[in-house]
Amino acid sequence: MSAVVVVGAQWGDEGKGKIVDIYTEHADFVVRYAGGPNAGHTLVVGSEKLVVRLLPSGILRPSTRCILGQGMVVDPAVLVGEIDELIRRGQTDVEKRLLLSDRAHIILPYHIEIDSLRESSAPRDRAIGTTKKGIGPCYEDKVRRTGIRAGDLRDLAALEAKIESTLGQWRATMEALGGTTPSAREIVEQVRPFAERLVPLLGNASKATDDAIRAGKRVMLEGAQGTLLDVDHGTYPYVTSSSAVSGGAAIGAGIGPNRIDTVLGIVKAYTTRVGEGPFPTELKDGTGEHLRNVGDEYGSVTRRPRRTGWLDLPGLRYAARVNGIDGLALTKLDVLTGLDTIQVCVAYDTPYGRTTDLPIDLLTTPGLVEPVYRSFPGWSENLENVRSLDELPETVRSYVDFIAEEVGVPMYLVSVGPSRDATIVLKSPYAERA
Repeated sequence: MSAVVVVGAQWGDEGKGKIVDIYTEHADFVVRYAGGPNAGHTLVVGSEKLVVRLLPSGILRPSTRCILGQGMVVDPAVLVGEIDELIRRGQTDVEKRLLLSDRAHIILPYHIEIDSLRESSAPRDRAIGTTKKGIGPCYEDKVRRTGIRAGDLRDLAALEAKIESTLGQWRATMEALGGTTPSAREIVEQVRPFAERLVPLLGNASKATDDAIRAGKRVMLEGAQGTLLDVDHGTYPYVTSSSAVSGGAAIGAGIGPNRIDTVLGIVKAYTTRVGEGPFPTELKDGTGEHLRNVGDEYGSVTRRPRRTGWLDLPGLRYAARVNGIDGLALTKLDVLTGLDTIQVCVAYDTPYGRTTDLPIDLLTTPGLVEPVYRSFPGWSENLENVRSLDELPETVRSYVDFIAEEVGVPMYLVSVGPSRDATIVLKSPYAERA
């Protein structure tokens, strides 16, 4: 058996889509195990650019089976829209390669409205900075056991009654926020055309994934967001509503943890964050603008400008620990080209002394922690045609080696450009089973 988890090692947006797409050349199955349409994964193939929000990133590989796991929350309209976009691009067999867990929860229009009303009415210092896609309210329904699951789309008459009951739980909240509560019948009619498309895709994702692993297939488990946005391990309360760490893969895909062989952590050569919350290494100057513009640091889903800053090694060590990361994939190294000096946060000064660990419980209180930086010389060489570490300029190679040594995790891959080919592949997570 051979199952690999791909996880974001920062605040998300690390470039997981490209890395999954590269490694799925060797994968038979790709399973998305958490999150919803707030997680846009950008795939660049040749001159074409595709952003997927719900579909696993392996969907561009014609021989790869793609599974949407039970840990996800799925907006039917978004999913059908993505399927239709791929069909328009010539991927006419996309539906044959998809399996949607009948236990995944469904985002409905009232989830989106509640999410938007909450964010719009919250004071600035209490807003989370969500994408207003209904993710949080849908997970709330799931946890309080009033959620609607994909399997409910099979019987729309019964679905209407379930929605009516759930709306009763939300009515007071919506009215207090100035919204209006739709009728269950209206919701069902909105969902009906999507249900007709999605019901044929429903199945037991847990069994399908476990069967594939037992049969010796190569399975890639794809997360969403990043470690520091995990609901348990992130910078709470400025987090997402799901488990973004590698442990969530077992739950969200419905497999035992002993089925997982390798954890691959994706990390940018710098750091970004979307939304509110602490970001100690954030740059609010010309260098930050350089990273944003050269790196196209705008949300794949929302096009919101991402906050940018220097690489945070304590944060990366923290991610390596809580995920059990076996190898790193370093992305967007080329974005640093042109900077005279590059800084890396190597420690933090706190009221309790200096630490090389991430003081995550102190981060949400402004002014309690101060990053300690180490400076590196920059470079001006174009990296996009580099295909081996030996071809990297000495200054670049030193930077890459420093990251791996300080984190204590080897590099599996280094990305030097946005295209699939602009990559230095050092080791496949499936290499030992090739």
